[in-house]
Amino acid sequence: MNRFLIVGGGAAGMMASICAAMQGMEVHVFEQNEKLGKKLFITGKGRCNFTNACATEELFESFLTNPRFLYSAVYGFTNYDVIDFFENLGVKTKMERGGRMFPQSDHSSDIILAMERRMKELGVKVHLKSKVKRLIFDDNEDTKSVKGLELENGSLIQGEKVLIATGGISYPSTGASGDGYRMAKDAGHTVTDLMPSLVPMVTAEEYIPRMQGLSLKNVTLSVYDGKKCVFEEFGEMMFTHFGITGPLVLSASGKVGKLLKKKYLTARIDLKPALTKEQLDARLLREFEGAKNKQFKNVVDGMFPSKLLPVMLEVGGVSPQKKVNEITREERAVFIDKVKAFPMTITGLRGFQEAIITKGGVQIKEIDPKTMESKKVHGLYFAGEVMDLDALTGGYNLQIAWSTAHAAACAAGQKA
Repeated sequence: MNRFLIVGGGAAGMMASICAAMQGMEVHVFEQNEKLGKKLFITGKGRCNFTNACATEELFESFLTNPRFLYSAVYGFTNYDVIDFFENLGVKTKMERGGRMFPQSDHSSDIILAMERRMKELGVKVHLKSKVKRLIFDDNEDTKSVKGLELENGSLIQGEKVLIATGGISYPSTGASGDGYRMAKDAGHTVTDLMPSLVPMVTAEEYIPRMQGLSLKNVTLSVYDGKKCVFEEFGEMMFTHFGITGPLVLSASGKVGKLLKKKYLTARIDLKPALTKEQLDARLLREFEGAKNKQFKNVVDGMFPSKLLPVMLEVGGVSPQKKVNEITREERAVFIDKVKAFPMTITGLRGFQEAIITKGGVQIKEIDPKTMESKKVHGLYFAGEVMDLDALTGGYNLQIAWSTAHAAACAAGQKA
């Protein structure tokens, strides 16, 4: 039977269906939602950052978990292959900051519709509102093989090749339920600890919520485990009612999230990374020169956004009412230290409801990296976020989905 059953109609499932159908397989996609690509629709704030145009070898620097596992899949279907794939489907694309690739229209629906059209052209059979209850196995003495699946309505679907492409459990509003992990466990696979990633972070200080809504651009965020710096990047972030968010914070969560399961971490923001401490001190002295009898708070008010100013005056170590001609060199040094290292304590991550991806998943040592086939069950394949693979923001997680889906579909087709 040359039939390929795909559980999940998201990015990985749709890509796999096209690649398998192009090899002449009879392809069925089972999606529990009322439409395909529900999570894909909201990625990149609805614009769909579908890959990154960096040099292919540079992709691996942004793959956070098990990057070596992805070598074969990524070089078999590179980021440039992905760009060509969508261009050939009629999607005009564009590159933005950091190599991020988007549809020119800024509409993720263009990516989804182009894939749906191609699936229809190739005769892929899509079964919407079709939740898979369990996989069906043939247990022989020596080998275990997949034989099909059972839907929640009781229907039995035969197929000797099944792909689990159910994604993770982030954004449960898109239908993410963790079914893929359950099916993997039923097949005898190990699922590593799951946790939200690329997610906002919670802070302890009471002054952080007072700056809710304030966005900081061109700052450097550093995160420390004791004295060891475990993350440092330049970019943009924002304060919220619970802590911090924004591109810098999401990237930091992907790198330090596991540490937060055991301990609190300290963080520092360099509010003026373009200036050295000496240059900042010189600027302060210039501000002081023409206002020697003014209060400190009235002299530095132009250095910070209005929401940040009262907090800086609070943590900066200088009395806001003190006249500038009374401020000592030591007091200036303490204040400048806080400008260059604004203090925070990170106590945890927000939940899966706000996470872009799930960290953890099916253990990759139990999967063939060339074919994405299970080493435990013949004919069972995996693709995308359901595996213990994750990356930074910037199109890298979707590249994992496309590449692993392509590898699985090609392998299944060759075995047909």
